[in-house]
Amino acid sequence: MNMPLRNGEATQRLRHAVSAHAPATFASSFGVEDMVILDMIATLDLPVDVFTLDTGRLHEETYAFIESVRQRYGIPIQVFAPESSDIEPFVAAHGPNPFYRSLNLRKECCELRKVRPLARALAGKGLWITGLRRDQSVTRTETPILARDTQHGLMKLCPLADWQDDDVWAYVRAHDVPTHPLHQRGFPSIGCAPCTRAVMPGEDPRSGRWWWESPAERECGIHIDDQGRVVRTRATAVTN
Repeated sequence: MNMPLRNGEATQRLRHAVSAHAPATFASSFGVEDMVILDMIATLDLPVDVFTLDTGRLHEETYAFIESVRQRYGIPIQVFAPESSDIEPFVAAHGPNPFYRSLNLRKECCELRKVRPLARALAGKGLWITGLRRDQSVTRTETPILARDTQHGLMKLCPLADWQDDDVWAYVRAHDVPTHPLHQRGFPSIGCAPCTRAVMPGEDPRSGRWWWESPAERECGIHIDDQGRVVRTRATAVTN
């Protein structure tokens, strides 16, 4: 598919969903997909709040990049952090890096640092916009474009769900979109510093996340449905 058509579909999805399901909010981790969506939101001047989850364990490069994005686009970026009343007992009981020892401890850490702050960020919203794409990992192959998120009681839009990696980078080049510096150092997916590493060319983009776990487990929990599964049901694309 040619890029003008690709871009037109994605922007139409954004326009339609933001209008139909307001108020809208966009969750950004400042990876390349999220930067494409942020650029579209800014270019279209859509009424969308932008937020990020500061787990307290992000790369220093991420904090610096957030500031540069604020300056580039002039868009307020809300920051949601975990509650100290959640983190302090967890660290006291298990140490600062227990996620290497146990899948359950890793998921609990993600619950405290990401899932609970996300719930606060989504409270009262009608639409949650994310940068999920189907080709990112085996857990995301059936990501719907627009579907009801029953866990949070709102609609969830993944406007780039059917984009390929080449589509994303073609948009970046065509629109001079700033990208996270870690992408140039072999990090296709960017999360918390202890749980993210660079990958080799040709490896699964998510293989640098929680690399000590099986591929089917490499989700933090924020894209899990109310039955504990990654959302897999396809939804009809919104194109008008």
